[in-house]
Amino acid sequence: MSKEIEDHRLFNQSHNQPFAEVLAQHVSRRDVMRGGLGLAAASMLGFGGAAQALAGEQAKTPLTLAFEAVRGSRTDAVVVPEGYVAQVLVPWGTPLQAGQEWQADQPMTPELQAMSVGMHHDGMAGFALDADNASRHFVLALNNEYIDQDALWAPQGGPTNAEAGARPADESRTEINAHGVTLVEVEKDASGQWSHVANSPYNRRFTSATVMDLAGPVAGSDYVKTQFSPDGTQTRGTNNNCGNGVTPWGTYIACEENWPDIFVNRGERFQDDARIGIPTDKSRYGWDTSAGDATEQNGEFARFDITPRGERAEDDYRNEARTFGYQVEVDPYSGARAVKRTALGRFRHEGCWLGKLEAGKPIVYYSGHDARNEYVYKYVSDAAWDPADANRPGAEYDRLAIGSKYMNNGTLFVARFHADGSGEWLPLTPSAKTQDGRTLAAALGLAENDLAGIIINTCDAADLLGATPMDRPEWATVDPASGEVYLTLTNNTQRSEEGSDATFTNDGSELTQPGVGFATAPANASNPRANNEAGHVIRWRESRLPNAFTWEVFVFGAAADDADNHSGLNEMNQFASPDGLWFDEREDGQGILWIQTDNGYEGVTEHTNDQLLAVVPNGLEDIRGTGPVINSSNQQQLKRFAVGPNGCEVTGIFATPDKTALFINIQHPGNWPADGNALVQDATAAASGQVRPRAATVVIQKRDGGPVGV
Repeated sequence: MSKEIEDHRLFNQSHNQPFAEVLAQHVSRRDVMRGGLGLAAASMLGFGGAAQALAGEQAKTPLTLAFEAVRGSRTDAVVVPEGYVAQVLVPWGTPLQAGQEWQADQPMTPELQAMSVGMHHDGMAGFALDADNASRHFVLALNNEYIDQDALWAPQGGPTNAEAGARPADESRTEINAHGVTLVEVEKDASGQWSHVANSPYNRRFTSATVMDLAGPVAGSDYVKTQFSPDGTQTRGTNNNCGNGVTPWGTYIACEENWPDIFVNRGERFQDDARIGIPTDKSRYGWDTSAGDATEQNGEFARFDITPRGERAEDDYRNEARTFGYQVEVDPYSGARAVKRTALGRFRHEGCWLGKLEAGKPIVYYSGHDARNEYVYKYVSDAAWDPADANRPGAEYDRLAIGSKYMNNGTLFVARFHADGSGEWLPLTPSAKTQDGRTLAAALGLAENDLAGIIINTCDAADLLGATPMDRPEWATVDPASGEVYLTLTNNTQRSEEGSDATFTNDGSELTQPGVGFATAPANASNPRANNEAGHVIRWRESRLPNAFTWEVFVFGAAADDADNHSGLNEMNQFASPDGLWFDEREDGQGILWIQTDNGYEGVTEHTNDQLLAVVPNGLEDIRGTGPVINSSNQQQLKRFAVGPNGCEVTGIFATPDKTALFINIQHPGNWPADGNALVQDATAAASGQVRPRAATVVIQKRDGGPVGV
């Protein structure tokens, strides 16, 4: 998530053992684990080069990163390695239809924003229109996570009644239309420059007002019946889409993350409202305050106030927030309605990461709940993957029907990590047993077979099963050859000095018993800094045993001069708060792991803006003894590839199939791109004065046209 809209409140009041404690025990035992071939040792030797050694395979010559690492930068420009170029593509406000133009002082209206690229680009992916031309011409699917009201309303000096009073209806509509998902056709010309195709039939916006279908266990249940959809089968809008996913049948997944704050409930609260963080005083943007405007249609603003008012759910919008918090499937090729796939759980989804795809085996998706002391989830489909369902670019068929086959019926699991390097997946099903021996349905006060109720209360269900609270699980990515999963744990600032006592909170009151919901927690071997802001990356591999996995720490973030710099980072690769991740598959089952940052740790920010780093995991020697995989003996293979402009987060990433163009997003820049009027321009140029900032996609290419990174 962007740190601009982080929610630092702690909603997890369970007493489950937090990951920091598990990690401390794990790190302190690794020397012992390495000495034998018990479960823990076998689990750690099951990764990377060691896995090949155990299998008796011939080690492959690893890929080599063939660029010189760039120095840290604190400028209003994108920095890329020598021999590379970077250009701006589809910044916020880019018109999707012919006949429209963007100007630096452009006032925005609901109609104009609904037909333009949305704000604050985040997760994205490309979808080929022609399999033979997939690296030059495709549909770009792009999340627009949230808005910057100052930039949006710059021509009028800022938003109206942002803090108090009724928001003007058209301002609320414009902000609603700036959120969501953008689909836009893009292509590369003979000179290597990219541009969007205005008036393309593929150009489309999904906003916080777009009608969408509900599918899976929750659809049609009493939990989601509203005045707008009395049968509980539809809702309006998708919001705060951060990470993303793709399906093998050719659809896009937009993940609803920091959506709770767009609502407010000033009355009787459902338990899931409190657990997931629905505000009780004021919504983030005050769209609900536009309710009652003479131009309001069909409760378009009233729905954001979920205070119960009628006798039945169908009489008001008490259930509106229960239609959010899902994975949203979008067909980039057709005009079909988007579908919210409720079987994959309801929480603040950071992403939707496809597991290793194998014919005859279930489809697997991973997702993190991006908040302090929240959980990691896995969805396993009932249906086995049939390669006949794979995407056929250019063909017309019902991709969302295939999505229903795999994503409406399956089992949602939550992760428990153990200190010995093992882990287990706990099923979130009505009959699953909680830690005190009750069925999960009974513990939640639900009917015996109420799977919809389990999904609505995903977070509470995970609490009751004893899942491991994590330090803000954000993006994940999967090595498609090995199936190894990498996950960023961005940070956790709730840490006190080593040896101090932990304190715990419950609605602001200190508790004496241990548990989650820390006011403070002592530093430990794996998180040695008080007020830990650096974060780290872990990885795991699924076990042959049912619902089991093995895990280890891949790299710790740190400043180069930190005394507790576990991964030995230096001036050319120091980073903190890892966020975006993407495994870029190359030849022979190898690939590049790209790591993006959303940093607020002063030890690093004083040296560089947010950045993009690269490492080839298969090129790392297996570590011996204690410490993470990337350590003082091999950290030089982790290289800084690019740096963003001042104020930004570097996020969203994918490459063309031929790897000659790498796409990233620059979110919430402070004073960039340089030319306030241009839609296509040099991303590495700095503005000569103050410009109206616009988030944008950046395309990075080699000057010689070769594959990026190698």
